[in-house]
Amino acid sequence: MDRSKRVGVLLGGLSAERPISLKTGHAVADALGRLGWSVVEIDVGRDLPARLLAEGIEVAWIALHGRFGEDGCVQGLLEVMGIPYTGSGVRASAVAMDKIATKRALAAVPGVVQARDVVWHPGQPIPSDLQFPVVVKPANAGSTIGITKVDHPEALGAALDMAGSMDPAVLIEEFVVGDEITAPILFDAPLPIVRIVPDSGFFDFEAKYTKGKTRYEVPATIARDVAARAQAASLAAHRALGCRGLTRSDFIVRPDGTPVFLEINTLPGMTATSLSPMAAGQLGISFEALCERILLEASCMRPEV
Repeated sequence: MDRSKRVGVLLGGLSAERPISLKTGHAVADALGRLGWSVVEIDVGRDLPARLLAEGIEVAWIALHGRFGEDGCVQGLLEVMGIPYTGSGVRASAVAMDKIATKRALAAVPGVVQARDVVWHPGQPIPSDLQFPVVVKPANAGSTIGITKVDHPEALGAALDMAGSMDPAVLIEEFVVGDEITAPILFDAPLPIVRIVPDSGFFDFEAKYTKGKTRYEVPATIARDVAARAQAASLAAHRALGCRGLTRSDFIVRPDGTPVFLEINTLPGMTATSLSPMAAGQLGISFEALCERILLEASCMRPEV
């Protein structure tokens, strides 16, 4: 692929994570433009196929987050249209977007330790045998949207109602005490670990997106063997789900040093201050170079007939 190719940066979209996607997409488009690529930003809506044809897009850099972009929908469309795209394919994207499907798919993968959980659906009785605190999560949502830490049984119903309004399946997980870290993988190679230190002690939406609410350490101030275990688990999850390109797996490190897997992100945030570029920067990979490397690995399936 050369820089004469018409690159469509797909951003915005139809999910609750639209504002974050816009930031990612603008940053990626600016970075590729500085390197001389012919770039057009495409705000993804129902008219996406027509926009791709009208703009003559030859390769797509997917900067979408959440539903319709990170869950295999756009990937499937691009496969049918024969437009190479960045990131993971249809199946890996769909499974990784669903927290419950991800946990079940990784249940037997060596080295991937997971928290205990219960799945709840709206209309079912509220579980009565939980050990508090727990974390309540909609199965298909990112950017910590709809996630609540519940310390007492009295608060469980409201948390379930909120998560259940966003997705018909809700994951109730044990709350794991420890340091939160993230372990990016770039083309089957681990990047340095980033340690996440929220002021509140819980990395929710406010802590993630409010300036000054969270401190990030890279390289993380954790033991080398713990970092190695987290990187190995992240790579194992990446491979087991069939992911491509850049992914980022999140963990809580228990006091005994065990990294407990939380989730995998197949389209992690990509601004100059996002966690994956922060990790890549420790290896001397600039933001522009990272965006271009991801672009150069864009692919789609070949037709069989």
